Amino acid sequence: MSDTPTTTPHTPADPTAASTPASTPAPAPVAGADDLLRAVQAGVETIDLGRQLRVGMPQSPNHPQFWHTLPRRHGDMVRSDGSSAANDMITTGTHVGTHIDALAHVSFDGKLHGGADAAAACVGGKYEEHGVHTIAPMLRRGVLLDVAGHLGLTHCEGGYEITVADLEATAERAGVTVGAGDVVLVRSGWGARFAEGAAYVGGASGVPGVAEAGAVWLAERGVHAAGADTIAFERLAPGGGHALLPAHRVLLVEAGIFIVEALDLEGLAAAGWAEFTFVLVPMNIFGATGSPVRPLALRSTQPQSQNQSQSQNQSGAAS
Repeated sequence: MSDTPTTTPHTPADPTAASTPASTPAPAPVAGADDLLRAVQAGVETIDLGRQLRVGMPQSPNHPQFWHTLPRRHGDMVRSDGSSAANDMITTGTHVGTHIDALAHVSFDGKLHGGADAAAACVGGKYEEHGVHTIAPMLRRGVLLDVAGHLGLTHCEGGYEITVADLEATAERAGVTVGAGDVVLVRSGWGARFAEGAAYVGGASGVPGVAEAGAVWLAERGVHAAGADTIAFERLAPGGGHALLPAHRVLLVEAGIFIVEALDLEGLAAAGWAEFTFVLVPMNIFGATGSPVRPLALRSTQPQSQNQSQSQNQSGAAS
């Protein structure tokens, strides 16, 4: 795979700007390659859904902040041949920036998902059961429910509850059906306020998002994971902060559904992608309750009819 051209990630000049699709080149097909490799070689568009990690970025006050420094800079040590190297050190909470919540993140009445005892699950300061190391890499159907776009808004107001009716109407308008195993991303438009810092966290104003009813709707459809462009995925009441998080209870504890927070969904909405391949790989941190992530949305650059024709031709040749 090392010789296969890869997508160059889109890096906006403005780190708060939305990602735009980046395309892979389309090399000649390789005889004997599997279907997935052929699809990648035919050309793939990529939209980066992750936030750039920067010191001072907005985050939940419940978690340690992200910090990055250089313990060694060029010139601090110079080798005899004139070369020099710099290196870095970072400290961060695992629920800072774009991140995924493991099932160990939330308990209810002393129990984790599946009835596991929350206290007993923590062994030596690590959650052996339901830690982020237990989350398999995701390569799944992704669905964008652009609620703000459906409502004709730049962003939903702080504290607005995205209702089941909103979710269903948005899916119907986009022509998508939410199904078992999907990763569903809910855009409130609030993510466009990320560069505003404290306003994005929404302490006084509240933050839009689904509440318990919306979480139950997602759980009933058997989704694998759910994400949003906000600090806590779900609705935060004005002035209420993180006092109550019923959607976390429904998804993480009751249904075993992972949550992805602080996504950048502006580029995805601007591109009009309602359905795509979703890729996410958590850091393999043993026993952690979450992990920073850099999710991607992927789509083929070829029309679907052309892909189907190529697949049929290749199947015929193989037979």
